[in-house]
Amino acid sequence: MISSSAPKRGSAASLTTAAALLLAALLAAAPAHAAPADRSDDKDTAKPPAQMSVVGGKRLGRPGTQVSLKAGAPALPKGLSGRSWLVADAESGDVLAAHNAHWKLPPASTLKMLFADTVLPKLPKDREHKVALSDLEGMGAGSSLVGVKENLTYTVHDLWLGVFLRSGNDAVHVLSAMNGGKAKTVQEMQAHAEQLNALDTHVVTPDGYDEKGQVSSAYDLTLFARSGLQKADFREYCSTATAQFPGEYKKDKKGHKKRESFAIQNTNRLLTGFQVPQYKGIAGVKNGYTTNAGSTFTGVAQRGDRVLLVTVMNPQKQAASEVYKETAKLFDWGFEAADSVEPVGTLVRPGPKGLASGPGVDHAGQKSHKHAQAAVSAGDDGSGGRWTAVGLTGGSLVLLAAVAYAVHRRWPLPELVRRRSRG
Repeated sequence: MISSSAPKRGSAASLTTAAALLLAALLAAAPAHAAPADRSDDKDTAKPPAQMSVVGGKRLGRPGTQVSLKAGAPALPKGLSGRSWLVADAESGDVLAAHNAHWKLPPASTLKMLFADTVLPKLPKDREHKVALSDLEGMGAGSSLVGVKENLTYTVHDLWLGVFLRSGNDAVHVLSAMNGGKAKTVQEMQAHAEQLNALDTHVVTPDGYDEKGQVSSAYDLTLFARSGLQKADFREYCSTATAQFPGEYKKDKKGHKKRESFAIQNTNRLLTGFQVPQYKGIAGVKNGYTTNAGSTFTGVAQRGDRVLLVTVMNPQKQAASEVYKETAKLFDWGFEAADSVEPVGTLVRPGPKGLASGPGVDHAGQKSHKHAQAAVSAGDDGSGGRWTAVGLTGGSLVLLAAVAYAVHRRWPLPELVRRRSRG
C-alpha cells in the first residue's frame, strides 16, 4: 500500500478519538503513487501467458476464466475487471472459480501476508526494540508509513499493528532488522513461499514495494492468507479495525514526560466500511496498492458454516474502491454457488506431498524446490492446531475456536470480526 511520502505523522494524539479516526480514514483514501519500476524487459504484460503453472490443477494453468457450473448454479458476477482473481473454500481448499490464477503480477502490500507468515512466529509480541536510523533505511519513495520514529521504543505487537492496519513499510523494515536484516528476511520469505508451494512468487523486498522482478499470483496470495490464518496473532492483527499506536513523548502540565498515542485505522475497507459497505462476515486479510500492481486484495469471510477466501489483483476499471467491490461480488457469488459448482482446482498443502493434490495435476515444467524446508514452519501457532477469531457481538468479545486446515476441519469466524481499541 502506498499512501504517504515522508516518515511523519499528524498530531492525531491531540484530537478526539473520533477526529483521529476520521483523519486516518482520509489518509487511507488518498494513496500516493510509487515510482514505476523498470519494466523494459517485460513481454506483453497486458495478456496472461498461454500456459501458466498447474500447481493445484491443470485448469488453473489456463488463461481466462475457469468455472464449472452445475445445473441451476448462479452465473459469475458481471463486470469483473481484475486481471487475476480466485475464489476458494478456505477449509477444503476447493477452488470454486478463477481467472488467470497463476498469472505472475506485482503483488503490492498483499506480499506482507507472506512477510507476516514468515517472521511473526520468530519474534515474541512483547519484545521491545529501540529504533535506529539504520532500521528505516532503504524504504522506497512514497512508501506507506505508520509513523515509526528513530530513537523511540516499540513492542513487536505495536509494529505488527502498524504492518496490518496502516500497511506501514517503516514497521516492516524495523521488524526485518529485528529478524537479522532485509536480505535474510527476503531469503526466508522466498524459502517459505516455496515450502507453501507458492511457486509463482519471487521476493525482492519484504514490504511489497515495486521492484523489478517482484511478482506473485492470485493463487499464491491465497496460499499465504490460508497459511497465515493458522496463527492466532496473524488472525488478531488482520481482523483489527482500529487501534492506538505509540507516539512521541511530551511534557504534561506538571513537566512530566508522557508518551502519547494516536489512532490508526485499517486500510481494508471491507473491514472498516470506509467508502464501501462493510462486508458482513469479513475477517481480514490484506490490501495493497502500488503504481505497477494497481490495487490488490485478499479477504476471508464466513457465512453460515462456510468460509471463503477471495483474491483480486489489479482491476482495470478505474472506479474508486473497485478492488473491494469486485471482491464483495465474488464473495456473494461464492457463498451462493459453493454447493452448485465443480471445483476447478485446489489450494495445495505445504511441502512436496502437497504438489500431488489437485484435479488433473501435471507438474511437468514446474520449478524445483531450492529449499526442501523453509526456515519458518507452515504449521500452526503452537496452540495444538486450534485458532481463535475475535469479534464484537452486542459489545462483548466472543472467542471461537476450531482445528486448523491441516486436518480439513471447520474454521469458524464470527459474522462480524472487528477488533476496536479498548483505551
